[in-house]
Amino acid sequence: MIDQELTALLLYPLLGGLLLALLGAKKWAAELNSLMSFCTFAASVLLAIGVVDSGPQVAFSEQFFIDQFNVFLVMLTTFVAFTTSLFSRPYMRIEQEHGKLSTPMLHLYYSMYQLFTFTMLVALTANNMGIIWVAMEAATLTTVLLVSLYRTPASLEAAWKYFILCGVGIALALFGTILLYFAAERVLGQGGDALLWTHLNQVKTELEPTVLKLAFVFLLVGYGTKIGLVPLHSWLPDAHAEGPTPISAVLSGLLLNVALCAVMRSKVLVDGSLGTHFAGNLMMGFGLLSVVVASLFLSRQKDLKRMFAYSSVEHMGLITFAFGMGGPVASFAALLHMTMHSLTKSAIFFAVGHAVQTAGTQQMANIRGILQISPTIGWGLLLGTFAILGMPPFGVFASEFLIISTAMHAYPWTTPFLLVALGIAFSAIFGKIQPIVFGETTAKRLPHSPALLPVFSHLLLVLIFGLYMPLYLANWYRQAAALLG
Repeated sequence: MIDQELTALLLYPLLGGLLLALLGAKKWAAELNSLMSFCTFAASVLLAIGVVDSGPQVAFSEQFFIDQFNVFLVMLTTFVAFTTSLFSRPYMRIEQEHGKLSTPMLHLYYSMYQLFTFTMLVALTANNMGIIWVAMEAATLTTVLLVSLYRTPASLEAAWKYFILCGVGIALALFGTILLYFAAERVLGQGGDALLWTHLNQVKTELEPTVLKLAFVFLLVGYGTKIGLVPLHSWLPDAHAEGPTPISAVLSGLLLNVALCAVMRSKVLVDGSLGTHFAGNLMMGFGLLSVVVASLFLSRQKDLKRMFAYSSVEHMGLITFAFGMGGPVASFAALLHMTMHSLTKSAIFFAVGHAVQTAGTQQMANIRGILQISPTIGWGLLLGTFAILGMPPFGVFASEFLIISTAMHAYPWTTPFLLVALGIAFSAIFGKIQPIVFGETTAKRLPHSPALLPVFSHLLLVLIFGLYMPLYLANWYRQAAALLG
């Protein structure tokens, strides 16, 4: 049964990408993109229900593995991909009317969007560590084409920078994967089974600790480049600022999570082999550095999309720090924060995209009075900002409170750094958003009604999770946290 559900999950975006590659120039390409994204989301719901009720399962000769941890990310990925496809429909049409995109560019956008979703889902569900690496590389290649979609000098530079830096990172991750295989073949023998995570997890206490240490360093640095951890983050603000806003939403809300999932799979093996907190200490160090550095960069930003890109670096650092602490509470808090960040940040980029189209610029000094032009866009941006800054009663407040309270108990020396960094980020973002929303403006309304359902549906979910966590979802998170050790 799991084979059929997984087949449907992977087949819909792959089929959608092929259809849109052939028919993407048609007027109904946006509708087909949304339809295939919805089918993928529906398949993920069925898969999640089966896994949460029945437990971890393997599929396709053990090449794919689904448990409560990665199926949670699968469902989050497909949901945000679906709502982003809804947002893309009016947004990309307005971009075309403004002369920024041609029909062939839209052709490329819709086909690569589906293939990007496909590569992320393969990376999340693969049991073979080699297949995970291949899928991450494929995700890099598809997003390079999407970041460079506008074909401006700035977008081409951003895409090239993204390709080079993430190419170096993925090469380091490949070396880490080879070292992992080197440690495994002495126990499991030669062949593809030596890279199956389920097999590695069963014999993790027998793996050579020294080799596992070195492998994890390369895997963390390699995949950490994709996560956007400082000092490996420099591609991320450029890619967010120069690419289409829907791609900023899925990069920030989804791709970073996929890379972190690969790191966590590796951490479970290293923790079991070493019996120490080596991997956790490395993750805490990179995570804390990312939170502090990103918060300092926030106050210097003049581009609206770049500012929220640095906010993504900050929050991914916080999630990495929480996973590094380990334990059931910290892992639960990290999973919750991962969910809240993905939903909130994508909603913010939806609102930012329409605000930038209205003002005709991304420079914050020239964006004023969004609330006057479109109250819904203005309120969406303001509420999204409140949510991402951790204001109660939004869910980000609950997850950040859990992370900081756990740090106070287990690693009290980190608490001042976290609190000061979060305070700096709050003042920087809130101070810049106020005039954007409430100032005076002469800008005109958009030619098409903006897609505001994705904005407020995401924010509503974040608000609900901040006020009440459904028991089913809480148990799901606890099961996923337990799997992470």
